[in-house]
Formats: sequence, C-alpha cells, structure tokens
Amino acid sequence: MTYVITRGCCSDSSCVAVCPVQCIRPRPGDPDFTTTEQLYIDPTTCIDCGACMDACPVSVIHPDYEVPTHLQDYLQVNAGYFAGREVIPEAPSPVTRPILPPGRGPLRVAVIGAGPAACYAAAHLTDVSGVEVSVFDRLPTPTGLVRAGVAPDHMTTKRISDYFRSVLSRPSVRCFFNVSVGRDVSLADLRRHFHAVIFAGGADDDRKLGIPGEELLGSRSAREFVAWYNGHPDHADSEFDLDGGRVVVIGNGNVALDVARALAAPVACFEDTDMSSRALTALRSSGVSEVVVAARRGPRQSAFSAGELLALTQVPGIDVTAMADELLRDPSGDAPYGESSLALKLRLLDEAAQRPRTAGNRSIQLRFFLTPLALEDDGHGRVASVRFATGGPGAADPGPGTAPTETIEATLVLRSIGFRGRAIDGFPFDDVTGTIPNREGRVVDLSGKAVVGLYCGGWAKRGASGTIGTNRGCAAETVAALLSDFSMGLLPDVTSSDDDVDAVIRARADVVDFSDWQRIDLAERKLGKQEGRPRVKFLTVGDMLAAARPAAGGVPPLV
Repeated sequence: MTYVITRGCCSDSSCVAVCPVQCIRPRPGDPDFTTTEQLYIDPTTCIDCGACMDACPVSVIHPDYEVPTHLQDYLQVNAGYFAGREVIPEAPSPVTRPILPPGRGPLRVAVIGAGPAACYAAAHLTDVSGVEVSVFDRLPTPTGLVRAGVAPDHMTTKRISDYFRSVLSRPSVRCFFNVSVGRDVSLADLRRHFHAVIFAGGADDDRKLGIPGEELLGSRSAREFVAWYNGHPDHADSEFDLDGGRVVVIGNGNVALDVARALAAPVACFEDTDMSSRALTALRSSGVSEVVVAARRGPRQSAFSAGELLALTQVPGIDVTAMADELLRDPSGDAPYGESSLALKLRLLDEAAQRPRTAGNRSIQLRFFLTPLALEDDGHGRVASVRFATGGPGAADPGPGTAPTETIEATLVLRSIGFRGRAIDGFPFDDVTGTIPNREGRVVDLSGKAVVGLYCGGWAKRGASGTIGTNRGCAAETVAALLSDFSMGLLPDVTSSDDDVDAVIRARADVVDFSDWQRIDLAERKLGKQEGRPRVKFLTVGDMLAAARPAAGGVPPLV
C-alpha cells in the first residue's frame, strides 16, 4: 500500500518533515519546490507508515485504497512525477531548534498582518524559547486570504486555518486585531517597542492590463470579485453587473477558475458554504449563462493547476469547453500522455474540446492565444465587448484590417492577471516588482543597504506567487535571518514592557484580542448552524465588534 496526495495540497511541507524515508517530493530547497502544483509521494518508496496523512494540515493525503472515486487520477499523477527520477530512501534531516543567546532576555517581534505568511512567521518565531510575538491586523478577523481569498466551496483548503488558530493561541503570541499600522499606531511606535518588525501583510492591489477601456464601468479585478463573494468588509457592498449573458475573465490561473465557477455553477453549490449572504442573493438572480476564460498563451502554459481544472469539470450544471483548433496550435508538440499533472491537464482540455453542450447548462469556455487589445465602450461609459489579437503572446494592435482579431461581447470583464503589493509607510518599495526590497527577508533600502530591525515575508517579500504553504519556507528564511541578527547583536535594545505596548495601542484603537476573535468566530458559526452552513460571515467591522463584545449587546457566543 502507498499513500497518495490528492487535489488541494497546500505544499507547506509538513508531510515532508515527518516522512521517515523522505519519499515526498519536491522538498524545500529542491529546484521545483516553489513552482510545483503540489507535492507527490513515490509509491515505490513509501513504507505505509501514515505519518504524512496525520501531518497534513488540509487532510488531502489518503491511503491508495481510500482515494475517492473522483480523485482516482491522482494515483497516476503521484507515480508520474517520479518517472525517470531515482528516489533513494533516506532519514529526514535532524531537527535543530535555534536558541537565543544567554543573558539577552526575551526577543520581542511585531508581525504586521495575520494571514498565512504572518502566521507561519509567528509559528517559526515562537518555536524558539524566549521569543514573544505580537500580531497586528487591521481587520478584527485573522487568516487573511484563507478567509477572504480561498473559494467558499474549497472547505478542505480552509482547514489550514485550524493550524493558524493554534499558532495565534500560543502563550507567547499576543493578538492586536482591528489595529491598523499607520493609522492607529505608527511603524516608529513599533520600532521603539520591539526588537524587530516583520511586514507580512500580503498584496492588496492588482496588476493592470494597460489597454484602452480598462477604466470603463463593468471592468473590474478578480481580486475585488473574490473579496465580494467571500464577504471581505472592504468589498461586501460592491455590486457587479450579473444581468448580461456573458462574462469575460482575462487570465487563466486558479483564481480565474474560481471566479468562473462562482459565476457559472448552480447557486446550490454554494448554499452550504461560507459564501457571503449578499453574494448568494445576487447569484440566485444572475443572468450569466456563459463565462469565457481568456489566456494569452497556449494550453501547456496554463496557469491553473490540473487539480482545479479537474474539480471544475466535475461541477454539476456546468459545461467546460475548449476549442480544438486552439489546442492543436500549441507549438510544444503532442500531449505528453504519460502520468503527470501536465498530462492530466492536457487530457482534460482535450475532453473539454470534444464534449457536447448540455441543454440548460451554463458554460465555461477555456480560450487560448488571445491577447487583449481594448475594452470597447457601449456608448454610455460601460463595457460592451473585448477586442483580442489572436496571434498569441506579445501580439500588439496592428491596426484595423492588418492582422486577425476577435471581439467577444460581455457586460462584465474581470481581469485575473495577478495581485500586486502597495507601498507601505516606512518601508522601502520597489514599484517595478510591487515588493519590499530585501535579501533573505532582511529589508534593504533602494541602495541595497540593510534597514536594521525591519524584515518582510510572503507576497510583500517575493511577489504574489505560490500557494498557501509556500509561505512556510518563505517565513522560515526570514525568521532565520532575524534570529541570526539578534544573536549577533545587530538589533536595537528594547526597554519597554508588554504593559507599555498595551497602553500605547489600546489608547488609540479598539483592539480585538484572541478571545474577542473567538467570540466573533463562534457567533458566525452559530448563525451558520441555523442555516446549515459552516458559518455566516459578518460583513461589516461594526457587526464583528458587536459580536466580540456580547455584553455590550452583540451576538451571543455559541455555547
């Protein structure tokens, strides 16, 4: 018997650390670790110990005889990764925990953000005896994109929040939620009270297409749409035109497929999830019947994962289609019908090209070699259509009548071409990459000189790439740099106490601590229980604060 990693792998390598024969690849440090779709178990080396299944934070590892029917492809996908690779069983590297220099007292670190990057950083830091961490987030609820970015029907992926909850509940972690660094407390304040500050607040802007018409009404980002249907307080009141029959999504990563599925799937697919109640109401009356997902490049370069495509093809009520001539135009040659993730992806696309339409179903059409040239106006300042060049990557507008173009009508266009960071007060910022300049997590100024005491992690550090679990290794690198600097005496001394920090922050902000957040969480789950859902999210900060303080008239906690 062997164990199998299936769809939804978070790639945080928890399973790698416990495998006694190191048969799970790629591992942190392997060349393809940061780019792989998921991790894989070598069936010829696995010794059937089950340690990986117990360690998986999102419960997607199964014994081969218990792999669900709809995930049977992963038996071959796991084996296919190792085709041509020799895996020699070996013992895992010994775990050595760093220790603080004797006599230096506690190391106090402020972490800005409470999403995956921040929680992994807090975990690595507080694995070390004598390190105290204070986590700051501007919202009353932590976990970042796990709460506000992961698709509502991906409840398995959301299980990682249980691990983050355990980190935030550690005695050496203090939570200052509903506190905005820059508004309620300054970076200078944090630097006075902490030895070091890590910015791990993610990337909350979008890349732009840079084409005419992008500013028209009906042109929005996928990030906004995802935040809306996930109930993020900044976007809960947003409105999207769902009356038209067709939506165009530009870009074809996993977020693009999430958006397409939310638009095209029967709303019943989401009524037992934690999707925003307002989004559910809007989607029930949606007139959308077709979603076109348009990619600049070919099928082999698709940014979506095989697992996400497989999941999409299994949603009832949706026809996933492709165009055979576009699949054949791929310059990379024939489909590699071995047993790899790429092979699975290409096989699914071929099947989509051959699949007939089903009467009454909505459709998601996967298109390739379309380069957006312009969003066209309906004459009233709204999007009416998108004009594409059909020449593939890099195609430029050649002018009327000189090269092939295609115009696709749509009243809503969502660009899904990537997230981008914003400049953060007090931190250097590289406007080209949308990141904080750094070396191994140490913040450097634009001349390359290290800024003492400032660090970064997650998307702010490396750009908007990778999965949730990618943040684990990223955080480990940043924390290692910070601990090394502290051990070498490079960080400033701090004389203030926890009480001093509390006094400064609570005088300026309505702080939500860990216990307050637990009351919000319990209240949401109580409302969800009444509707047969995992939770009903509060959509405003005011409602969250009311639930956090039930004695003041808020929603009572679940008992």
